[in-house]
Amino acid sequence: MIGRFGRSRAASGQSHTGWRTHSRRKRPSSGHEQDAHHEHGIPPQPSRRWGRDLLSVRTVSGQVFILQVAVLLLLVIGAVWALVLQSRSDSVREARARSVAAAQAFAHAPGLPEVVQSPDPARVLQPLTERARKEAEVDFIVVMDTNGIRYTHPRPELIGERFVGTIEPSLEGRTFIESVQGPLGHEMQATVPVTAADGEVVALVSAGLKVASVTSLVDRQLPLVFGVGVGALLVSMAGTALVTRRLRRQTHGLGPVEMTRMYEHHDAVLHAVREGVLITDGHGRLLLANDEARRLLALPHDAEGRDVADLGLEPRTAHLLASGSVVTDEVHPAGDRLLAVNQRPIDRFGGQPGTVVTLRDSTELSELSGRAEVAQSRLRLLYEGGVRVGTTLDVVRTAEELTEFAVPRFADFASVDLVDSVLRGEEPVDTGVRRTAIRGTRDDHPLYPLGELIDFASSTPQAFGFGTGQPALEAHLPDFSGWQQQDPERARAIVDYGIHSMMTVPLRARGVVMGVATFWRSEKPEPFEDEDVSLAEELVGHAAVCIDNARRYTREHAMAVTLQRSLLPRGLPQQGALDVAYRYLPAQAGVGGDWFDVIPLPGARIALVVGDVVGHGLHAAATMGRLRTAVHNFSTLDLPPDELLGHLDDLVDRMSQDDAGANGGDGIMGATCLYAIYDAVSGRCSLARAGHPLPALVRPDGTVEFPELPAGPPLGLGGLPFETAELQLSEGSRLVLYTDGLIEHRERDIDVGLGLLRDALAHPGRTPEETCAAVLDALMLTRQTDDIALLVARTHRLGAEHVAQWDVPYDPAAVPEMRGAVTRQLEQWGLDDLTFTTELVLSELITNAVRHGSSPIGVRLIRVDSSLFCEVSDGSSTSPHLRYASATDEGGRGLFLVSQFAERWGTRYTTGGKVIWAEQPLP
Repeated sequence: MIGRFGRSRAASGQSHTGWRTHSRRKRPSSGHEQDAHHEHGIPPQPSRRWGRDLLSVRTVSGQVFILQVAVLLLLVIGAVWALVLQSRSDSVREARARSVAAAQAFAHAPGLPEVVQSPDPARVLQPLTERARKEAEVDFIVVMDTNGIRYTHPRPELIGERFVGTIEPSLEGRTFIESVQGPLGHEMQATVPVTAADGEVVALVSAGLKVASVTSLVDRQLPLVFGVGVGALLVSMAGTALVTRRLRRQTHGLGPVEMTRMYEHHDAVLHAVREGVLITDGHGRLLLANDEARRLLALPHDAEGRDVADLGLEPRTAHLLASGSVVTDEVHPAGDRLLAVNQRPIDRFGGQPGTVVTLRDSTELSELSGRAEVAQSRLRLLYEGGVRVGTTLDVVRTAEELTEFAVPRFADFASVDLVDSVLRGEEPVDTGVRRTAIRGTRDDHPLYPLGELIDFASSTPQAFGFGTGQPALEAHLPDFSGWQQQDPERARAIVDYGIHSMMTVPLRARGVVMGVATFWRSEKPEPFEDEDVSLAEELVGHAAVCIDNARRYTREHAMAVTLQRSLLPRGLPQQGALDVAYRYLPAQAGVGGDWFDVIPLPGARIALVVGDVVGHGLHAAATMGRLRTAVHNFSTLDLPPDELLGHLDDLVDRMSQDDAGANGGDGIMGATCLYAIYDAVSGRCSLARAGHPLPALVRPDGTVEFPELPAGPPLGLGGLPFETAELQLSEGSRLVLYTDGLIEHRERDIDVGLGLLRDALAHPGRTPEETCAAVLDALMLTRQTDDIALLVARTHRLGAEHVAQWDVPYDPAAVPEMRGAVTRQLEQWGLDDLTFTTELVLSELITNAVRHGSSPIGVRLIRVDSSLFCEVSDGSSTSPHLRYASATDEGGRGLFLVSQFAERWGTRYTTGGKVIWAEQPLP
């Protein structure tokens, strides 16, 4: 290996052409490695590097050292493992032998059978076994009866307890050895029978030894093993260090890989670099010229080895190369080129006298630098335009940003004209072009003003852009051309104003032209060029995409808002149980799925609903409409809040599965809802929620609380039932329902929102309308990111003069008496016109309750607003059904008569049975 590297170095110093052919030549002589090293300009490596590279895997010595360490580690690990296994085997064997010897010796002691048959063997045997245990060097000797009950033990508190181990083999007369986990730890114990003179087993003796108590052989031999291993490792390190140092000294600090790589890199860099390299000796002879130097100086093929004065170079250049002077970036002509020349001596590195010269073509570099500067300026302008144009989803604002960016960077005036339908978010149709944005260095320009509806003539560049989608350039406006036919008078004013150059670029996206951008120059003297048109195309193309996105967003947002508002309540129903006010504010960034409802129920009751569908957009709005319709349908069944939410949860789950199957997505992400039923007769309010924020309750004195309602899961998740909570509301209380958009926002914590809501509500005497206004003033932020639904209801109670109720005996004979009582009550209320129909309805309902229901039976009349409600309750949960009786049927016509005379009728289930009600309009 050493000889190989020596040949390479000698070959390189033998001839002036050795810079490229040294790897293919043979070494004619030896002993010149150091000279060749200096000749190539490579400084010798310091000898102190050998210590740093001792363990390098890239050197042979390092690889040998690693192999030695691996072998030593394997030997040491194997020796330790063998010692551990041998020690473990010896420990178990010794523990077994000592345990058996101790147990047999004590079991065969004279007189032991008589002692164990004495009245108190423990008193006699305990000191004997302890003395024998210490003499035998075991951990325990236990004497026990044939049932395994101890007479002795090293721990006296365990005497009298059952022996831990197997005694059956010893009861049969055999010695039994086993390993157990006993009171003293992991033990090896032997159990020996104690026999009487007749051979009968009268007792058992067990002796044992903890395995850890046996001295391990490995504890004595491990230090020796590790010592030998460390010693061998030190010897290996010392030997490797000596070998490495010798190799470094012979190769002048270079390893095999480094030397090979050095020569490979030398050839690659020298001939591939785009810079000329010349090396001359101290006598002015050319030793080396790379390919780039030959090209720049037009050197002959046999230039190497010749004097620089004979190469036909420029006199000044030849003189510089022969002089050996130090120069930096000195410019020399070479034909039609200008070369930047650098020259440095090489003898200061310890080699032969000479110089190295580098040549750089400054002509090409200057051209490249100019082109790079122009490209960089253009890229910077496009990047800045991409950042500043299209910051919002607003069509007009995006057009304004384009003009603001163009002026005064590369134009003095800029305008954007868009198709009128694009401004409304529609597809571009031929409905006229409106000037949407204009900007200039001055405001007294003669161009079309902002908002002007323009009809471009077919000869104008703008019309050409609309028709072809291509830009147009009018470099010199004073020359007569088609653009002047649009408005000759205005064209003369534009030229007189000093505007001398114009270019138009259509705003095109998805293959559709939505408008045109026009740029003018007046203060800049140079006209627009083709490069300016290319730059404007890229900038306007980006703006066109942004405008198209804004247009489509405007259209979708308008559609979603229209759909959402059509699905929300148009007004509040007429009812007297609550004074209700509401606010609904859609998000500025997109519509959501928040909704609210006020649903009158029979019996002076009213349902309040607030819900929120997760997500935004058309899908959320459509889902909201479906859920609102479902709540209306379920409320007609007069279900309690928890059951209604249960049905709604099943519906959302089915809707989600249907949507996921049809669209291949995740379906509905979920929804929250709060459903409350207020009874104006009793003042009770039943509420249940499905993942919705807690409502706020404002007492008449202004006290605000957030009643803790059972938290059900959001709709569509399933798994947990919903629970109903009841509140007793006094007259004038305000119940506030809202969606999370009111209190949650990324700019503030939810606790802060709840605190602001509490402060805004803590004012007694406010009407629902005033409460809504105060809440929004306190919690509204500048930019609203989510929908807000707010519902405020102030309670009323029906007085006793509006309600009459009776208990009815469970007897058909009670029906005439009830008719009389109802007649008297209607006369008292001044409703004589309803006497006949009310008697007929109540007669049929009471008769059905007596025949088909169960006690108790009750009757209640409620006069509220413009309706009279007749209610008959009983203890049965069976529901009546309306049917058409045939001519031969004796019954079955009662509910038919009720449905004919009443405006509405239905059934409501209660915890104690059901209520059948009928509603009649008041005259």
